[in-house]
Amino acid sequence: MTTIPLPSSLIATLPGRYYTDPDIFRQEQEKLFESLWFCAVRSADLDGPGAFRTVQVGRESVVITRTRTGELRAFLNVCRHRGARLCTEESGEVRRNLQCPYHAWTYDLDGKLIAAPNLIKMPDIDRVAYGLIKVALREWLGYAWVCLADEPPSFEGTVISAAVERLGDAAAIEHYGAERLALGRRVTYDVKANWKLIVENFMECYHCATIHPELVEVLPEFADGYAAQYYVGHGAEFGTRIKGFTVDGSPGFARLPEVGADQDRRYYAITVKPTVFVNLVPDHVILHRMFPLAEDRTVVECDWLYAPEVVASGADVSHSVELFHRVNVQDFEACERTQPAMSSRAYRDGGVLVPNEHHIGIFHAWLLGRLGGADA
Repeated sequence: MTTIPLPSSLIATLPGRYYTDPDIFRQEQEKLFESLWFCAVRSADLDGPGAFRTVQVGRESVVITRTRTGELRAFLNVCRHRGARLCTEESGEVRRNLQCPYHAWTYDLDGKLIAAPNLIKMPDIDRVAYGLIKVALREWLGYAWVCLADEPPSFEGTVISAAVERLGDAAAIEHYGAERLALGRRVTYDVKANWKLIVENFMECYHCATIHPELVEVLPEFADGYAAQYYVGHGAEFGTRIKGFTVDGSPGFARLPEVGADQDRRYYAITVKPTVFVNLVPDHVILHRMFPLAEDRTVVECDWLYAPEVVASGADVSHSVELFHRVNVQDFEACERTQPAMSSRAYRDGGVLVPNEHHIGIFHAWLLGRLGGADA
């Protein structure tokens, strides 16, 4: 990709156009976000029958609802009559049904067409066939994951496998019991950068000593530039004087019940391609969901999850939230500084990855494979 011969210790990055070209972003929407499992919403956010949330998945708006019997369902957010947007709010709650604001076609929470003006005069209409278009949905780690593909790929083979690849064992992430945790804080970041820059940044720690002083204080080995994802099964160990995963190293909360001694005082990071980061520490879990909206804009929703009794007690979680909030701000500012250069002549053929970053090359190879080759 680069026009100059590379030393054996370096590998080339993607060319700059992969971060700026609207057509490449359109291909990513089709072949990644609309074809793979996409982490859409925390299940507990839909806390009762009739609760709904709309989510942008690639080029599609998806509405996720909780039914009267407690299950989650996902549908394309499109009325089957004339194509109007069914739910126009980001979130809300309906008493019984979803009704199109245009012509009042009405659907139950399982997606079946149940009413419309003069529907009784159209007895030949199959109310299931003209119901909302269903979207595949799975729940994992306390989140609803959706897939728009007609034949979704294996959830175990494409989502849960990320935990296996990173930790060596799917059970290792289950010990944190993320599905049983409570939301302590949520922060939404609107990042003026391509989603891949955010992924690449998260996957490496070559930058940590430069821009993450608080994180390096808590996890001293990050100063050497090796990310938590560099070794299978490895968790970065807290510094000897560090009491908890907090902005000042002060004590956090009690270790989560099923987290073993071998995982205590360690930080683990998992990338679930294409758009999710999972961060595991002994007393809480931090989960990032990315929503790529344009080739140069990505919304990131970050959740801090704690034991239910911690949240219910009103305990002050600000010290642990502040640590990764600073990391997020520092990372996203770096990505925003990088985005303008992606259209520069200096980056036309791309840049290079040093040995500490070579696993990013694996991500690039995966991306090119999904897009159908280097000429995407």
